[in-house]
Amino acid sequence: MALDLFAGISVSDYAAAVAWYEQLLGAPPSFLPNDIEAVWEVGEHQFLYIEVVPEHAGHAQHTLFVEDFEDVIQAIAERGIEPAVRETYENGVRHVTFYDPDGNEVSYGGAPVE
Repeated sequence: MALDLFAGISVSDYAAAVAWYEQLLGAPPSFLPNDIEAVWEVGEHQFLYIEVVPEHAGHAQHTLFVEDFEDVIQAIAERGIEPAVRETYENGVRHVTFYDPDGNEVSYGGAPVE
């Protein structure tokens, strides 16, 4: 089954959110559909987008599970963002959580270290 994913995040301040997500994701938006949305392609046919919807800002929770977990987290740190939460579950899965300026949660997960 082919799957395309568009995961949306409501924000209150477009400029602040674009700047923060550029820093988190390490790139400018992949495209700008209009003046209140910005879209990043985070994988093939997988997109994370922000949209100015102030009344819903701060309630998103998304986890991106990545193969190269340590490299991704290190690259984000080098761009100036540190996770608010770092966890390793009993099964060894690693998980870190970042919060954008509105309090939206974007997490990264990684398989146990072998």
